Amino acid sequence: MNIDMQQLADREAIRDCLYRYARGIDRADEAALRSAYWPDAHDCHGAYDGPIEGFIERARVVWASGARNVHVISNVLIDFDGSEQAAVESYFTAYQRGPAADGASHQFLLVGRYCDLFEKRGEAWRIARRTVVYDWVEEQPVPETDEAARFGPRQPIGTAWPDDPVYATGKSQ
Repeated sequence: MNIDMQQLADREAIRDCLYRYARGIDRADEAALRSAYWPDAHDCHGAYDGPIEGFIERARVVWASGARNVHVISNVLIDFDGSEQAAVESYFTAYQRGPAADGASHQFLLVGRYCDLFEKRGEAWRIARRTVVYDWVEEQPVPETDEAARFGPRQPIGTAWPDDPVYATGKSQ
């Protein structure tokens, strides 16, 4: 079997980028979120369709509301086109809870796919264009008790940057 070591390294760099996106969006870590996209990237994320700066601004508003997000990324399929681009489809499961426009808290389970065009510029792979495809959405009841009561002894509870325990390792930047 002829293994192309560069392609293996490129595949791993793309997966790492996807995981930085998840950390960024879940931990309210703007630097991690930005590191997943090229500055001129375009994001079509359901209600938002435009330049990445607009998406990041929307994320800041969500983070400021105290929303809670968990994104799990799987089934990453990478198709290199022979140049410095790759079409990447990855499945996601997202749990999201936060205030809605009506002021009440809402909680959703979302399942779908990120359909991304990745570009390699220099030595880095990042998202140049993203379209989020939704395959499942389910509104769920919002828990009535606070997180401390629900989690009980299961501590620490995940939180936003820079307070989440992952940042205490010193190796997660």
